[in-house]
Amino acid sequence: MCYPRGGGQKLPAHELVYQRLRAQILFGELAPGQAVTIQGLVEALDSGMTPVREAIRRLISDGALVFQGNRRVSVPELRAEDVDELIYARKTMECELARRAATRIPSASVDALEALDLRLDTAIANGDVAGYLGLNYEFHSTLNEYADAPILADLADRLWLRFGPSLRVVCGRFGTQSFPDRHKDILEGLRKKDADLVSLAMERDVLQGMEQVRAGLTPIN
Repeated sequence: MCYPRGGGQKLPAHELVYQRLRAQILFGELAPGQAVTIQGLVEALDSGMTPVREAIRRLISDGALVFQGNRRVSVPELRAEDVDELIYARKTMECELARRAATRIPSASVDALEALDLRLDTAIANGDVAGYLGLNYEFHSTLNEYADAPILADLADRLWLRFGPSLRVVCGRFGTQSFPDRHKDILEGLRKKDADLVSLAMERDVLQGMEQVRAGLTPIN
């Protein structure tokens, strides 16, 4: 599993608990609407009550958890109308990040992104949901790092907590192959250092993925 952030540094205990719980939400290990007790999280994370409470507080602030009362929290369920806001926000931020990264990313880093995308293709072909979710997130977050726009990158990263859990649900219903990506087009633009092409490919990738999420919110009759 790909754990977001951290940079390979040794993290203090409270930060490690936050990162672990954040990853569980981001990659859908905690399903939308699934209520869990604070004590249950303490046991599952093998941690003390204080760092778990701090992690919950931060994740509620991030919009990744909601307090249910009776010492329970849950991942919010995504509504169809939320998807429109997420599409607008993701296109606004991630397309700009991609545009900036296009002229800054070194060729060797494009090679590394291409190798990562090949692993993503394998995960899709094998129906590896966890692999798909982790590698897809890693592709986008790695590209964002080269934009040299930390405020935008942080805002974009927080948005993934809003729809990441629903990606897991959609993959479970329709399979990983329901999520073809535009990463090849993004990589082509990066090779050419064509910021417009990279931005357009990112817009299409975001729109395609979020429309699949929207479809996944619709009950199957």
